Amino acid sequence: MSNDRSSRHPAIAVVGVSALFPGSQDATGFWNDILAGRDLIGDVPASHWRIDDYYDPDPSAPDKTYARRGGFLSPIDFDALGFGIPPATLSATDTSQLLALIVAQAVLEDAARDQIASIDRSRISVILGVTSAQELLFSMVSRLQRPVWVKALRESGLPEDEVQRACDRIAGHYVPWQEASFPGLLGNVVAGRIANRLNLGGTNCVTDAACASTFSALSMAVNELVLGHSDMAIAGGVDTLNDIFMYMCFSKTPALSPSGDCRPFSDQADGTMLGEGLGMVALKRLDDAERDGDRIYAVLRGIGSGSDGRAKSVYAPVAAGQARTLARAYAAAGYGPETVEMVEAHGTGTKAGDAAEFDGLRQVFAANGDGARQWCALGSVKSQIGHTKAAAGAAGLFKTVMALHHKVLPPTIKVAAPNPNLAIADSPFYLNTETRPWIRASDHPRRAAVSAFGFGGSNFHVTLEEYLGPGAKAERLATQSCDLVLLGAATAAELLPLMDAMLASTAPLACIAHDSRIAFDALRHPAHRFAVVAATRALLQQRLLAARARIVAQPDQRFDLADGSSYGVGAAVEKVAFLFPGQGSQYLGMGAAIAMQFEAARRVFDAAADLPMDGDVRLHEVMFPRPAFDDATRQRQQDTLTRTEWAQPALGAHAAALLAQLRELGVGADAHGGHSFGEVVALHAGGAFDAPTVVQIARRRGELMSAAAAISSGAMTAVSVDIDRVHALLAKHAPDLVVANHNALNQVVVSGALAAITTFETILQQQGLAFRRLPVASAFHSPLVASCSDAFAQALKTLPIASLTMPVYGNASGACFPNDVAAMSAQLAAQIANPVRFVDMIEALYADGVRSFVEVGPGGVLSGLVGAILGDRSHRTIALDRKGRDGVESLLIGLARLAAGGTSMQAARLFADTRRPPATASAAKLAVAISGSNYGKPYPPTDPREIPPPNPARAAFTISQTPATPGAVVGTQNMHAQNPPSDAWLVAFQESQQQTAAAHAAFQRTMAESHAAYLKLAESALLGLSGGVPMVVIPTAVAAVVETTTTTAVAKTTSTASLPSSPSSPPTAIALPQ
Repeated sequence: MSNDRSSRHPAIAVVGVSALFPGSQDATGFWNDILAGRDLIGDVPASHWRIDDYYDPDPSAPDKTYARRGGFLSPIDFDALGFGIPPATLSATDTSQLLALIVAQAVLEDAARDQIASIDRSRISVILGVTSAQELLFSMVSRLQRPVWVKALRESGLPEDEVQRACDRIAGHYVPWQEASFPGLLGNVVAGRIANRLNLGGTNCVTDAACASTFSALSMAVNELVLGHSDMAIAGGVDTLNDIFMYMCFSKTPALSPSGDCRPFSDQADGTMLGEGLGMVALKRLDDAERDGDRIYAVLRGIGSGSDGRAKSVYAPVAAGQARTLARAYAAAGYGPETVEMVEAHGTGTKAGDAAEFDGLRQVFAANGDGARQWCALGSVKSQIGHTKAAAGAAGLFKTVMALHHKVLPPTIKVAAPNPNLAIADSPFYLNTETRPWIRASDHPRRAAVSAFGFGGSNFHVTLEEYLGPGAKAERLATQSCDLVLLGAATAAELLPLMDAMLASTAPLACIAHDSRIAFDALRHPAHRFAVVAATRALLQQRLLAARARIVAQPDQRFDLADGSSYGVGAAVEKVAFLFPGQGSQYLGMGAAIAMQFEAARRVFDAAADLPMDGDVRLHEVMFPRPAFDDATRQRQQDTLTRTEWAQPALGAHAAALLAQLRELGVGADAHGGHSFGEVVALHAGGAFDAPTVVQIARRRGELMSAAAAISSGAMTAVSVDIDRVHALLAKHAPDLVVANHNALNQVVVSGALAAITTFETILQQQGLAFRRLPVASAFHSPLVASCSDAFAQALKTLPIASLTMPVYGNASGACFPNDVAAMSAQLAAQIANPVRFVDMIEALYADGVRSFVEVGPGGVLSGLVGAILGDRSHRTIALDRKGRDGVESLLIGLARLAAGGTSMQAARLFADTRRPPATASAAKLAVAISGSNYGKPYPPTDPREIPPPNPARAAFTISQTPATPGAVVGTQNMHAQNPPSDAWLVAFQESQQQTAAAHAAFQRTMAESHAAYLKLAESALLGLSGGVPMVVIPTAVAAVVETTTTTAVAKTTSTASLPSSPSSPPTAIALPQ
């Protein structure tokens, strides 16, 4: 039970969304990426920084990062003039400010819609989470380091002109200062420029709470609304700082994944990965949004904030502090966490961070629950895009709002198994690694929450719920896996130009399909009809070309192709029958795709969630079970669904959901029929009872049959021979067995006691006849289960059953069910123990004019049986759900065949609640492509060939006469290893090396000559010693040569502070002993 209580704050409506994250360029693209579980982490692009410059797998390498992957934005066109920005200033404006304009304009347009020109902008605020430092700031600071470069180059002995040239080269690798640089590098101008360019008169500012910056901004924006200072607030997060500085910060913490992936809560989690992106929402007070007719995505109910307080370190997460924040959020919301079924975690993928966060979540969620386990989905979008830092909360908030709005539980990827240290199986949480429908009973709205935690112990938790009020709901974002295109004309000759025009169209596929369906509906049964299903415009064109050639060759020949193309000719006079399959067709996940795509289908499953089944277990939990991480669990899930008491209500709900969507599109049938259990759904289709009653009847029928199986030892076997021969075999060898199903001309099922079935199979084997034992629990459709028919009849009397409004053909005789409720109920109850005469039923339908047989339920078994029964006689079979194929695609192919066959439908209602994508707009003539890295920065170069290769090292030598001054750098080899030079420095240094090498060669020649002179003088001195010759002083010229040459060489390798006296000083005499 919910413990909802009054909220302390007015509800806030989310009336607009926009997003720009890796892999996509708008909100629709990002939501599709999330649902598809796409991995959007890749290598660092050359636009950001060069891997060769900074990557080293050794985490201890100085000034290097051991990471080379992350989440990066794709280039997007930016119309500078359209935003009133001179193109010449783009390089002086941080890309965060430019991209934020695109995202802010999108969210305002989404919120205002057709009122965008007249909306009062004077009371619209923009408050964004933006960290203080931006990439351009580092670039401009680096440019100011010229004195440092000059000092280093002078210390290296370069002449002053070369020093200045080298510094000019280095400075050329940074954008120059201009008037626009100062505002262009400021973080607060991200919001200020939006307010300026979009003419917003409310508060504009940014907040910095590190990785929780988005939610600090969200909290402030909500307060603006609550206090009445604004009527709309744009809030969100902006972070494009994925330069080497940020990588170095996270590398030296260290927090990045050595394996190069972000795996939140996984047993293989070893760190996070950096990402970049922008996300914004438009907020209004809920009452105002409803009054103004705004389209509402979700409702924000509570925000909790807090700090960790004193901890071991300023960046170590503290579970108790996070738990306090969560508790405050639910106190503000007015409901407890036990009603929250999805949590988008901060989920960085670091072991310490994940452990602390999970501990905090467990403390709050377990304390408010009843001890139930694994009822709340847990995940993190960082597994797909990395940690977007200041925009991390924006990414998580977008995912959560979209999950509530679309009633879908999105996946977290890269989790092969949960971290065992977290003991997730014993908690309220499970890791949702698959995209699943979010089915919810009616006791409270769907609720979700999202967390963000920043360095310094800054904690935020936001909780939201789906909007169920009387106001307008926002359209769905386009998530369909494919689309349906319809064309119609009076003649084939008129149809071909329509196909040609479509081939030439450059509009998005969704626009082409939408417009085609509207035009098709307006034609009112054209004589020539073409329908095709395609996932992309390229596939559409390919299939159009193939179909066009076929129509040109045979304009009056209808066809149904495996690729989803169908063509029909003539008036639609054929009748349609809906057929509903029986037990054995079920599979895990059946109906999931249509439940996530179509509201009419999902409502059937929602209604079933209100029905009692087995304790606290609900039907959708069996049909769409939480993800399994081992084969044993997966097998248990399959076994549960196979059990009769679960299989039958699951089949009933799935078929009823498909039927609901068909009716939403105006697709009806002239007759209905079912196979065995399928008769229950057929009676629902015929008007006898509603969808919840289908599930109730199915559950009770399954329970009774399961109970009968427990007390009777029966079996069933399928024999591949005709019915007459089976009757003869039974009469002769197994009179106690009965024909349970006559499915097709050569498919007969025999039922009875296990021992008798085993004996009969031996006889079949001896006669060389094919058979197959069916995996069923008992001898259904035989007298062995007759005991449950009476109990089932009594159960039917307690349920609301009405007379049929459309014909339903029965299995018992092939004839229609009676309209009398009592007689109809009696026949349905007796059917459990009576034979299924499916062949007779199909023949009756065919005799009454049915030519199109639509299988409404999982699989295509009945379609195959119909084909086997009717053989070459004119007919078509259409299966709406194929295991292993996307459920929406299967349904659309079925609709295509029905439309081509002439079946009436309201095709324009397909995806009518989905936002139509904008028509392809021509790009601005002066638009430039920008990404997460600043536009126009000179380094790294766009062409890697512009990077010069390393030069060979010069010969090393040592001058010991002149000691180095303390602090001076001596020895170029050591200097290179400790501090890799920039490109400009390399060019200058190469020139100095060449000059030094030439000087060194001259030095060696001079030294050789001086040494020869010295030897000669020494020889004379020695002779003098032996012969009494007095001491000789080296001639001044020779001494000067030695002195000057030595000084020149030393000047090339020492700092100016350690240089000897000027060469113009008097030479020092070298005295030789007398």
